[in-house]
Amino acid sequence: MNSTNDYYPFVNIPLPYPYDALEPYIDAKTMEIHHDRHLQTYIDNLNNVLKDYPELQDLTLGQLIYNVDMFPEDTQTPITNNAGGVFNHRFYFDQFDGSVDKEPMDHLALAIKSKFGSYDEFKKKFKEAGLSVFGSGYAWLVLNRDKELEIVTTPNQDTPLPENLCPILNLDVWEHAYYLKHYNKRTDYIDDWFHVVNWDKIMENYLRCLAR
Repeated sequence: MNSTNDYYPFVNIPLPYPYDALEPYIDAKTMEIHHDRHLQTYIDNLNNVLKDYPELQDLTLGQLIYNVDMFPEDTQTPITNNAGGVFNHRFYFDQFDGSVDKEPMDHLALAIKSKFGSYDEFKKKFKEAGLSVFGSGYAWLVLNRDKELEIVTTPNQDTPLPENLCPILNLDVWEHAYYLKHYNKRTDYIDDWFHVVNWDKIMENYLRCLAR
């Protein structure tokens, strides 16, 4: 994930590509609203929570998520929701660059084949995970403690970080990620989303997770 602006006060980092870079698979208006309004709201809310707690302002976004159980009780839920919202959205937007129809390569391709049998079988299982999320949340490809790939889901704006799972790929299945173009057809959104994943970036995430 882009580590720029990893401390309070958080700001909304501009997308590194135009809003329409993912057309026709993810529309420009969705990207604009998703980034400029939804992510901005999580950033504003997180800053608002932290402004009265200077002892928390030197912690990174990841540290806020990892250590939330140690914080004052009245901050725990809003930090979980809003720090998670910032992390999850930044991670999501950082997976794209406007390239289309790439596939995993090299070490990651081999790891996916070893774990799931093939890239197509991985896509099938990952889509099933995304469709299984009731309401709002995410599907993730992570590296677990044993350095093995695993597909997990999280509700709302929870992250895999507290479970010591290292995120490699995430799929946002909140309706605001797809409703303008795909309406209530989450399955169509997931199919289109696969077209725009930048697997070079996912490879970077995988290698980072292996090295940690």
